[in-house]
Amino acid sequence: MLDLLWLVPALPFAGFLVLVALGRPLGRTGAATVGVGSIAASTVVAFLCAAALVALPAGDRVFSQTLWTWVRVGGFAPGIGFHLDALSLVMMLVVTFVSLLIHVYSTAFMRCSEGFARFFAYMNLFVGSMLVLVLAGDLLLLYLGWEGVGLCSYLLIGFWYRDPVNADAGRKAFIVTRVGDTAMAIGLFLLATELGTLEVQALMERAAVHWLPGSTLPTLAAALLLGGAVGKSAQLPLQTWLPDAMAGPTPVSALIHAATMVTAGVYLIARTHVLFALAPAVLAAVAIVGAATLLLAGASALVQHDLKRVLAYSTISQIGYMFLALGVGAWSAAIFHFMTHAFFKALLFLGAGVVIQTLHEEHDIFRMGGLRRELPVTFWTFLIGSASLAAVPLVTAGFYSKDLILFDVWASPLGGPWLWLAGLVGAGLTSLYTFRMVFVTFFGDVQARPAERPGPLFTVPLLVLAVLAVGGGFVELSPTLGHQPHFTEFVRPVLPAAAHVPGRATDVAWLQIVAGIVSLASIGVAWAFFLRNPRAAGALARSPALARVHHFWEVGWGFDWLYDRVFVRPLVWFATVNVGDVIDRVYDGLAWSSRSAWRLLTVTQTGRVRWYAGGVTVGAIVITTLVLFL
Repeated sequence: MLDLLWLVPALPFAGFLVLVALGRPLGRTGAATVGVGSIAASTVVAFLCAAALVALPAGDRVFSQTLWTWVRVGGFAPGIGFHLDALSLVMMLVVTFVSLLIHVYSTAFMRCSEGFARFFAYMNLFVGSMLVLVLAGDLLLLYLGWEGVGLCSYLLIGFWYRDPVNADAGRKAFIVTRVGDTAMAIGLFLLATELGTLEVQALMERAAVHWLPGSTLPTLAAALLLGGAVGKSAQLPLQTWLPDAMAGPTPVSALIHAATMVTAGVYLIARTHVLFALAPAVLAAVAIVGAATLLLAGASALVQHDLKRVLAYSTISQIGYMFLALGVGAWSAAIFHFMTHAFFKALLFLGAGVVIQTLHEEHDIFRMGGLRRELPVTFWTFLIGSASLAAVPLVTAGFYSKDLILFDVWASPLGGPWLWLAGLVGAGLTSLYTFRMVFVTFFGDVQARPAERPGPLFTVPLLVLAVLAVGGGFVELSPTLGHQPHFTEFVRPVLPAAAHVPGRATDVAWLQIVAGIVSLASIGVAWAFFLRNPRAAGALARSPALARVHHFWEVGWGFDWLYDRVFVRPLVWFATVNVGDVIDRVYDGLAWSSRSAWRLLTVTQTGRVRWYAGGVTVGAIVITTLVLFL
């Protein structure tokens, strides 16, 4: 069964090709059948391959499949092949299953939109590219999938391209992530040059043998890969593209945030963790970037009015938790949070899509209200997703994954109290902005009534994801709650367990209590300000002392303003000044010189033999004289 692994990414690509070639003749029903069917078939094959791998002994759960050699230059021979182990298996299952639910939801969400077949073609290409990324056994093939998801993000964010805002958002996502992609490409050149391969397993083995911890080359290589990860995963300082990416259709937002693209950077660091372990300075930078990002994004989420932008900043913040875990060597905790985050964030985005569409494309949460009675299924599933995001203790998947991260950050020799405190404050912000969103949107007075009730194509994916947003965390229980570390043990052959300082390794219970109190207290604060006395919250936001802070957080801490003045405006100014393209003048001069030389030489072509003979004679005399006297 494992020999069918190549079908997992191939089936979405096949669906893409069929939709591109036959999209219009197929009609909407046919396009939906091909788009959803190809992802469903890929999901089935993925689960069959997973079952076959899990059936093997724990030490043998690795499968590599090389289809052909891509290019052969000397000893460098990257291949088109796939590598399945515990890490790529988790990623593969999450990507395929969550993408399948989003595709099913999309058949209803996009039913009245033009470009129906084109939408599913792009979505299939997106999923196929992400599967290539997570299954690639070679970093060059991984980079192909990496660029594929970047291309698809541009196509899907700007899907409704007739609106300039959407087109601008797609271009912004493509350009900003290109900064990180360039750094990553340079890092791959460095690795290939110094170690002679980009095959992941061989590369990690050679790096561990040939490079000393903390030396220049692994530090530089890891820093360049971190640049790529920061861009794709929307971490500081390249986070500005993700909030604007909400211009795309809601299923696109769910796919980008939950199952593809923004998790690519987390996967890259986890996959190359051996290299990052050889670069302690870069690993510390990963933790600091994650801690700073989760705080800044959490504060911005707290003041947004657009429902999808709240969730966008939430994603930036939650990816920050994953970076924080990676930076302290808690590799399995980061991937565990990736899994639970995929469930509850896909649920929240799909629920938000139902609310927005049934309210005639209304995005402002303060123009909603009272929807818990109008949309009961959406409300209860959204509440479950929100509780998981807020890490409500004991009953949500988000609690178990975030609790594991906070414990590992506290206990790790690479972490400590300050990074843990950043994570704890971020947890409080998360609960506060999450339930602000819930109370304002679903409670209070009805501001607008839904045009229709969502059908089963909307509600079934919500219900499935709601179950996973609760039950997905029980695969990893801490020592105080039954000590069932199934997830950590499953990925241990690929991702080593986090190291713990002996004196801190027993602090599990009080850390859980503190985290639980912070989560519940923040929900209580949200209830007091945004449900019981919303006028107080509005007055506080408008007060002279906090109005500037509120605006500063709302515009993303001014990063767009800064980049506009440091990068965009100077470039536009130079382009305006250089409207005649000074660089081309050099090449125009070469062309003019060539034409002038041609005209000069044509003068000598008279057709008179005596002039040719005279020229030969004069030339011979000149050359002879030079040879004799010089």
